[in-house]
Amino acid sequence: MMRRWLLSCLVLLGAWGLAQAQRAEHLLGPGDVVRIAVYQNPDLSLETRISELGEIAFPLIGSVNLAGRSTTSAQNEIARLLREGNFVNNPQVSVALMQVRSAQVSILGQVARPGRYPIETAGSKVSEMIAAAGGINPEGGNVVTLTGTRNGQPVKIEIDLPAVLQGGRADLDAPVANGDTLFVDRGPVFFIYGEVQRPGQFRLERGTTLMQALAQGGGLTQRGTERGMRVHRKDANGNVRVLQLNLTDLVERDDVIYVRESIF
Repeated sequence: MMRRWLLSCLVLLGAWGLAQAQRAEHLLGPGDVVRIAVYQNPDLSLETRISELGEIAFPLIGSVNLAGRSTTSAQNEIARLLREGNFVNNPQVSVALMQVRSAQVSILGQVARPGRYPIETAGSKVSEMIAAAGGINPEGGNVVTLTGTRNGQPVKIEIDLPAVLQGGRADLDAPVANGDTLFVDRGPVFFIYGEVQRPGQFRLERGTTLMQALAQGGGLTQRGTERGMRVHRKDANGNVRVLQLNLTDLVERDDVIYVRESIF
């Protein structure tokens, strides 16, 4: 019987084990959903949401304040109350966190619905929170910047979403924690002017060459020439350099491409 109960507890907790190991243990709060089991006392098992006062109503012992406690601390508290009330001899209690709603993340920048979002599930990742906010706008970049605190120390992490979602790099998808801020900046752009069909600003995709940038501008006009192209690019100090690149060279963020008129 004991073995069966232990196996059932492992099934109950196993789904959350890996996620919980990846982050500091969550402290329970209002809105969180917990599942509680007491060995050999199925009538005392329940799944419930913690109230705004941080309490749950538990059979026999009444209101129990769980706010600010870890699941381990909650187990010990419920076991103590059952034991001291002479309701259960040597109670063995398990508490599993099923949904996290007391913890919230701020999602800002180029997403469909900026705002504050609850962390619904322990171990939720950056990609899941961005999806909850409606995804990234067409003007948004590919990198999400996470800022927050871990173990009392400030952290800043940049998550490359295409690498996570398309490149199979799930290991880069960082778990979020209460109080984190996720920010999606505008996507990188370049500018092309002069003798092209559609001068203006364009989104810079990864690996864009000068030839591809020229194609995005609609190609040359009848008076334009590839030999007359110049690229204005800022260096690390903010100084602008004028470069003459090959058509296979890569375009960089905020490059200004100018296509001159042919003299022939």
